[in-house]
Amino acid sequence: MNNELEMQERVVDVLKTVFDPEIPVNIYDLGLIYRIELSEDNTVLSVDMTLTAPNCPAADFIVEDVRQKLETITGIKKVEVNLVFEPEWDKNMMSEEAKMELGFL
Repeated sequence: MNNELEMQERVVDVLKTVFDPEIPVNIYDLGLIYRIELSEDNTVLSVDMTLTAPNCPAADFIVEDVRQKLETITGIKKVEVNLVFEPEWDKNMMSEEAKMELGFL
C-alpha cells in the first residue's frame, strides 16, 4: 500500500510539471486530471484527462507532454493517456491555488 501511495504522489508531482502553454497553471491544479490508476504491480499507469476547451490548439502537445513525462517515472513500463470530455471541465474544478493565480478568488 505504501508503495502505491508513493507512486501516486510521484505521478501527481510529475503532472504538476505539465502546463497548457496558454495558462500559467499546471494541468493538475487546473483540475484537468480526472483519474490516475496504477496496475496492481505499479508498472502500468492509466490517466484520464480533459482540456479546458475541446478545441484546444495545444491538445496534442499537452497529451504528449503528459505521456513523455510520466514515462520517465522509475518502474512505469507503460503509460496510457485517455483524453475525455465527460464531465465537461469548468473553472470550479481548479484548486484554490489555481483560482488565486488566475484571479478567480
